[in-house]
Amino acid sequence: MGIRLDEPLHKAVGDRTAKVLHTKLHLETIGDLLRHYPRKYVKRGQLTELSELEPGTEATIVAQITKVSRRPMAARRGQMLTVEVRDAADVPVEVTFFNPRAANALKPGMLGMFAGKVGEYHGRIQLTNPEFEKLDAESEDTDVDSWAGELLPIYPTTSGLSPRMIARCVGMVLDQLDADLADDPLPRPVRARQGLVPLTEAFRRIHRPDDWPQIAVARKRLKWDEALPMQVVLAQRREALKALPAVPRRRVPAGLLDTFDAALPFTLTAGQRQVGEEIEQDLASEHPMHRLLQGDVGSGKTMVALRAMLAVVDAGGQAVMLAPTEVLAQQHHRSIVQMLGASADVPADLFSPDPDAGLDPARKQVKVALLTGSQNAKDRRTNLLDAASGAAGIVIGTHAVIQDHVQFADLGLVVIDEQHRFGVEQRDALRAKGETPPHVLVMTATPIPRTVAMTVFGDLETSILSELPAGRSPIATHVVAAHEHPSHFTRVWERIREEVGAGHQAYVVCPRIGDDVPGNASDASDDGSELVSEPGQLRPPLAVVEVAAKLAEGPLKGLRVGMLHGRMAPDDKDAVMRAYAAHELDVLVATTVIEVGVNVPNATVIVVMDADRFGVSQLHQLRGRVGRGKWAGLCLLVTESPDGAPARERLAAVASTLDGFELSKIDLAIRKEGDVLGATQSGYRSSLRLLSVIDDEDVIRAAREEATPLVEADPTLQGYPVLARTIAVLVDGERAEYLGKT
Repeated sequence: MGIRLDEPLHKAVGDRTAKVLHTKLHLETIGDLLRHYPRKYVKRGQLTELSELEPGTEATIVAQITKVSRRPMAARRGQMLTVEVRDAADVPVEVTFFNPRAANALKPGMLGMFAGKVGEYHGRIQLTNPEFEKLDAESEDTDVDSWAGELLPIYPTTSGLSPRMIARCVGMVLDQLDADLADDPLPRPVRARQGLVPLTEAFRRIHRPDDWPQIAVARKRLKWDEALPMQVVLAQRREALKALPAVPRRRVPAGLLDTFDAALPFTLTAGQRQVGEEIEQDLASEHPMHRLLQGDVGSGKTMVALRAMLAVVDAGGQAVMLAPTEVLAQQHHRSIVQMLGASADVPADLFSPDPDAGLDPARKQVKVALLTGSQNAKDRRTNLLDAASGAAGIVIGTHAVIQDHVQFADLGLVVIDEQHRFGVEQRDALRAKGETPPHVLVMTATPIPRTVAMTVFGDLETSILSELPAGRSPIATHVVAAHEHPSHFTRVWERIREEVGAGHQAYVVCPRIGDDVPGNASDASDDGSELVSEPGQLRPPLAVVEVAAKLAEGPLKGLRVGMLHGRMAPDDKDAVMRAYAAHELDVLVATTVIEVGVNVPNATVIVVMDADRFGVSQLHQLRGRVGRGKWAGLCLLVTESPDGAPARERLAAVASTLDGFELSKIDLAIRKEGDVLGATQSGYRSSLRLLSVIDDEDVIRAAREEATPLVEADPTLQGYPVLARTIAVLVDGERAEYLGKT
């Protein structure tokens, strides 16, 4: 009987080697080693004549050993073995081994084959530490050609651990595997339907391939080993959510929602109507809704969320919207009150559609409360009481809403805006505030590729808003290379002046806040050239405080320039945003605090300074702050990054398309995929080795289609114990906690 994948490594490779593999690569079991896949393959190379060897190339040579010598190494302990070989043309080549133990058997007169990278030392061609094989006199050319063309796996490794050692350990394990592993995690029917080879065969083909097609067959099978368990976990999660109770929130005729719809001055898009119907059906269910609403910048998600909240209020419940920043929470509060018009039960001085008429108490109204951490004690106490008593039908807030002392009378719907800004613990705390689980609507304006939606959000139903509402205008995006084209940089400020002269407004975004005290603006130039560093000079990222001062005294002198950043007091931030929305400011210099939710239709141009310091999604979100009215938008991405640099390519990608879903793929490829079953949102830590959530949509979709009926028929996987054990290992500790709260 062969070894099992869950057995410790020392049973196959010995204690000493197992300790090295654990210390260097964190490999503990047989399965860990076999799933340490080659990162690439190389051929030993075509047979090369010694006279044709070129430094820097991979080559395979067949030659006779003419001389073998040893000498101590100068820089470290041990000996160096030097082997001189010659071919039939009597061309000499030096072969050097710095770890000569494996080459001890090489003797003068032997015929050998050597494969490796060609180098040069003191004017002589040499191979250093090549792979080699002794050939006897009867060896035929066909054997030589076969050996030379063999695919060699190159393994990820680290200091003190050679790829050859890993390959040797993998070979030892492969020799002990049964042809049909008893602990193959993929059910046999799934393998048969999907045309997948048994696991042992996949391991042998990926570690010891005869040709490229064998590698492709192995990779197909091993991707399924990652995709199916992941999709089974998500299917189990969906089944568990279906079992939870929830209070149905059925639409009430002639209620707030009908009143609101009747008063709309525009027609909802087809997408908004369709998503609204999907949400309406979910809210009427006796099980909690868990829906992801994604849509590009400006697609009208807030309108969809508001209609869902009104439906819940009509049905006697409360709705809460959670925003990641106070600026966004205040913006949501203002825009929702404005959209509700006379249906908003708020103080008359906060909003009135007709200042002379005030609010009409005879009409249906809903109280909209705002809860943030910086509110004064009186307003906060009033809003807390309104939430706890049920007087507030809609509560909009930041993380302050999550605190233990915040209570609701009957929480029916939780709307989470820009979900990626919140940790799972925060979302879980908000959901726990209802006596029965509330319905949950998760929104994101950062478009997500379908493959990511099927993995990271695979336990949520997904709705997509793909069309922009009427009245949205196109946005032109240009990259401004400040060093290469100084005149273009000067033109940036001229364009802002032109837009302001036409009655519009502008944003200028900087990556850093800067000092509390504005910098010296006396050196501000009319063309803004002091904002550009000398070529080849490193400088800190541009800061809001300094840039605002220089612009106000330089190229934008005479315009009303305001400043907004996260270090300002909340009341000051709110005052600045109100002033900007009321067109009391012409230009707002800000950090990414304006990235999401800020809606000023009169703003037509946005300039992003040091744009190469922002991510793709951030730039796309920032661009969405303009073009929100009937006037075309302009986005200028200013950079000092040189042409051809990766940062410039990223900016060019943003400038080339307004399609957020296309940009999300670029962004994902740049940030890496992260751990799709854990809390890690980006970086190199990942439970996926071969499966790509960017490129393997077909595998992920097929795995989801296999997982759903499998879990519906056997939720606890009693009939699939090996798959259950695999998932138990995969979803342990942090990931189990993460998925339990998602």
